[in-house]
Amino acid sequence: MLSEFRDRLLAGSAEEVLLDKLLERCRALNLLTARGQQRTDSTHVLAAIRVLNRLELVAETLRAALNSVATVAPDWLQALAPLAWYERYSRRIEESRLPKVTAARDAYAHTVGEDGFLLLDALETPEAPEGLRELPSLEALRRTWQRHYERTVRAPASPGEPPEYAVRFKASRELPPAAEGIESPYDVEARYRHKRDTQWTGYMVHVSETCEPTAPYLLTHVHTTPATVHEAQCTEPIQQALVDKDVPPDEHLVDAASISAELLVHSRDAQGIALRGPTRPSQGWQTQVEGAYTVEQCAVDWDQQQVRCPQGHLSVAWWEHGGGQGSRPIIVAFDKHTCDTCPVRTSCTRAKHTGRRLRLPPQDQYEALQAAQTWYASEAGQQLYQRRAGVEGTLSQGVRAFGLRRTRYWGLAKTHLQHVAIAAAINLDRLVAWLDEHPRTQTRTSRFAALAPVSALHPGEVAA
Repeated sequence: MLSEFRDRLLAGSAEEVLLDKLLERCRALNLLTARGQQRTDSTHVLAAIRVLNRLELVAETLRAALNSVATVAPDWLQALAPLAWYERYSRRIEESRLPKVTAARDAYAHTVGEDGFLLLDALETPEAPEGLRELPSLEALRRTWQRHYERTVRAPASPGEPPEYAVRFKASRELPPAAEGIESPYDVEARYRHKRDTQWTGYMVHVSETCEPTAPYLLTHVHTTPATVHEAQCTEPIQQALVDKDVPPDEHLVDAASISAELLVHSRDAQGIALRGPTRPSQGWQTQVEGAYTVEQCAVDWDQQQVRCPQGHLSVAWWEHGGGQGSRPIIVAFDKHTCDTCPVRTSCTRAKHTGRRLRLPPQDQYEALQAAQTWYASEAGQQLYQRRAGVEGTLSQGVRAFGLRRTRYWGLAKTHLQHVAIAAAINLDRLVAWLDEHPRTQTRTSRFAALAPVSALHPGEVAA
């Protein structure tokens, strides 16, 4: 019954109703207002699949395809399948059952590749049952074989004979980017990602909530993506969703991963939202070396289209460089001779054949980035940004009490449905606590940490 209910919600694109109807009622009760402050953060979500190595993946993908075909067209498959397939693919593919010697593993991978191509070729013949090629498991087989195998045509031994094919299992270094790779035949939308010290296969969920001190903290939107979608790609759709729900914030508190110069301008101009948070540092070795000259230390004259370096030298060239996706970065060049004779050259550039070159965003983006950095460095900015820390507690509540970090289903749509339901459940829990006048829980402190004197926690401040 629950499974059918989920299917009806997804079929009618009605999953957002679980959260939106609750938000509408909160607005009617003045518990939720637009143009306040909201904060957003994200966490990883583990897919409901086994983590497979490459050899397990290709063999299990073929086994899943055979099981699907056996359900739809058993007679056709029985006439096609060699006897060896029943031994190789009747049981779940596990590392413990695979060959251990490198040469034997290579031979096994080659055999699996030939078997997969045999099935795919048979699907293209007129004898293949209608509709068989459209099965999701067979689409997963095609995509997996395109990624992990290479097939080349050999010339026939004599005229009139059919061509022969050479199948090769690609080396890991030859594979396309991870964003294109299927990690399981049962959840083809789950992706692998490595972020700092965390690596996982699955999805990302972005949670947005209000943070007004005089009102309950309510989740306004959840945004679910495959794991490989970067946080900065989600800022714009999240803000647009909040606008569509009539609950856009006036100030949106996010972390550095969700901010860029382009997003600062778009949030301000298109959505009327001030994006608040630390900006990512400039690229280049200068930001990693103490005493080196970064882009921020140069003075830009937009009217004259010149840049003055910290030593007082002016740039000699300025041109817009056509970039993709509407971006047109500005390239600024300094005179080679001036840079060669500069006493601080080693702290500015490592270019051997040219002078220092800078890459600047368009003027509106540059000025928005400078303003954001000035705001974040100010005392008022630091005090306001402290409110964003509370979203960590929301993620903790979602993970510990509602299973936010583990999806129960296969596929992005059902995973997002789970996240919308969790957001509604968290809101109900918080509304009950607010109406019952329960105080907000503070960050837990261990008993040992509570014994620490102030000098142990803030030695620098006490010394000052």
